[in-house]
Amino acid sequence: MSLKTTVAPCALLIATLASPTLAQSAAEAPTTLDSIIVTAKRNPEDPPVVAEARARLARTPGAVSVIAAETYENRNVQGLYDILRDAPGVLAQKRFGEEARLSIRGSGLSQGYHQRGVLFAQDGVPFADADGFSDFQKIDPLSARYVEVYRGGNALRFGGAQLGGAINFVTPTGRTAQFDNLMRVEGGSFDTWRGQVAIAREAGSWDVYASVSSMQSQGFRDHSDQEQVRASLNTGYQFGEDRDVRLIVNASTVDQAVPGSLSLSDALYNPTKANPATVANNWRRDVNVVRATLQTRWRFTDALTFEGGVYVTDDTLFHPIPIVLDNANTTWGGFGRFDWTGQVAGKKADVFFGAYYRQGELDNRVSLNFGGVPSPFVIGSAQQEATGLDLFAEGRLFVTDHLALVAGGSYGRATRDFIDNLNPANNDDITYDWFSPRLGLLWESDDGVQIYANITRSEEPPIYDSLRNSSFTGLGFVPLETQKAWTGEVGARGRRGPLIWDVTLYRSQVEDELLNYVVTPGIPSATFNAGDTVHQGLEAALDWTITDEAPGGGKLSLRQTYTWSDFSFDGDSVYGDNRLPVIPEHQYRAELKYAHPTGWFVAPSIEWRPKDVFVDYANTLKAPGYAILSLGAGWDVTDHVTVYTDARNLTDKRYAPEFGAVTDARRSDVSTAVFYPGEGRSLFVGVRLTY
Repeated sequence: MSLKTTVAPCALLIATLASPTLAQSAAEAPTTLDSIIVTAKRNPEDPPVVAEARARLARTPGAVSVIAAETYENRNVQGLYDILRDAPGVLAQKRFGEEARLSIRGSGLSQGYHQRGVLFAQDGVPFADADGFSDFQKIDPLSARYVEVYRGGNALRFGGAQLGGAINFVTPTGRTAQFDNLMRVEGGSFDTWRGQVAIAREAGSWDVYASVSSMQSQGFRDHSDQEQVRASLNTGYQFGEDRDVRLIVNASTVDQAVPGSLSLSDALYNPTKANPATVANNWRRDVNVVRATLQTRWRFTDALTFEGGVYVTDDTLFHPIPIVLDNANTTWGGFGRFDWTGQVAGKKADVFFGAYYRQGELDNRVSLNFGGVPSPFVIGSAQQEATGLDLFAEGRLFVTDHLALVAGGSYGRATRDFIDNLNPANNDDITYDWFSPRLGLLWESDDGVQIYANITRSEEPPIYDSLRNSSFTGLGFVPLETQKAWTGEVGARGRRGPLIWDVTLYRSQVEDELLNYVVTPGIPSATFNAGDTVHQGLEAALDWTITDEAPGGGKLSLRQTYTWSDFSFDGDSVYGDNRLPVIPEHQYRAELKYAHPTGWFVAPSIEWRPKDVFVDYANTLKAPGYAILSLGAGWDVTDHVTVYTDARNLTDKRYAPEFGAVTDARRSDVSTAVFYPGEGRSLFVGVRLTY
């Protein structure tokens, strides 16, 4: 069932629940959150639900962050790249529409499209397909109360063993939402507009949050228009304090034109251009998704809590590129996790343990593309089945009042079954098994400053789009090895006076890294297992309240994030010790914000890549570095009405922030039309009404 047939009744439900006769009073609106840094000590300015998440994540002896909705509510947030831009160590870069590159510590480093290497979850439940493949369009960026980021091997709470870690989107409930009623309207450059209506209610033991949003845009580039409609529902019933059952339903329909990639020259000097082949064959990516989760949180005693549930996702994809992909995909699964706190041998201790299981089936139909219409002749028809099982546990034992020993691990099992309906000789299957241990130390001072160190084993099985990377040429299923790595990290986080900091240094020794390179632009990239590689770097964030008594009585604060990424081959037979392409070595972002007591603010910002970035594994072609200046501003006109502006790329800089990897740009048989131009100068204006 298409979401377009359900939007009207959803909107009617929200309008009915928003009527004064059914309105229930909600808690006072939370104050604005100024920091995304995790600290062990509660920040009194944080909304309680966010502060609780920070305290929970602070148990982790590694790099973690919490991003509250308050940090981006006054921006034109169109995708994950807008939400995650200030998270240290996270590269979130827009390609077009909601399509982006998302990489943590080089995860999915050269993934040519969509996402792998980071576990996506919503309310603790994996959002990805059963094989680990993730699609950004399935998540509504406006329906998150806060976002948890677990970098690297710190995603054990979800059973994840990926190199990049996990990102968990936590939806609002009727009890945790910032408002009773919300109406939002935004518009601006590229004929972009978006509207959202949402409500949050409590009625005795029941609560409900519901949202409907719609967006359309012509896009910065030719042939990059998009239309989308999304609906979210989160309703729960409480059986007492910290005991509830909750139903969460999300549905989306996203129609996106695909402008394709360009040469570096076109990306820099003709950035609004679409690749001519994409226009001639009307490349698109149209997705319909419905997802439902039934889950519970149940506190048995003060010491023991259980979280668990089941979920199902059904989506369809119509995707004309050089070929036409027509897919139907269903994924279902369940999870359960226990949390216990108490004492062991008279020492304070805590532990969590649990399991995730997921299974999915994808029917894949491939046709020739005739101007965006599939040919009547099917050139590929296959069924892909995948399962995944993760068993995991982690415990802390405080050997002193300030020092905890941390140990844990996960066992994983993944299967891939490939059934070729046209050529059964290509049928194949493969099973992967692994164990990923984890050891760490966590020291915490009386005032909440933490120092930590850990070593973690990660292992990532290939997704289906890697295993069948040659199927379009008739070679069928291509087995690959899992990507394995040992990662060590040390870091510190905390608050002292006007400063909040979060700094992590890590090094990963990677074996059989799953690398991609573009064979033909527009066709999913080929994947191969590299030899030994090294990923090492520094992730740093510093929030500085410069003064609470700026001129006019306002507050002046500076937020900064810096990521150093040093990724290279380690004695490769072809590329030696060359630097791995795509990920910038240095990435810096800063925002200086002045907030006046009367309710207005202004916040200039800069995004800076100081060095050129390699495009090919041979290290012969680079994409130029750049600096982008932007400006945000807003005004609380009344206690209920806020007007805000989001002005981007003020100098209209021409730049190419995103591109695919190629083998050797000097070769005549290698196309280098792999670049996605950055968007030019733009301005978006929004009005938000809450009451």
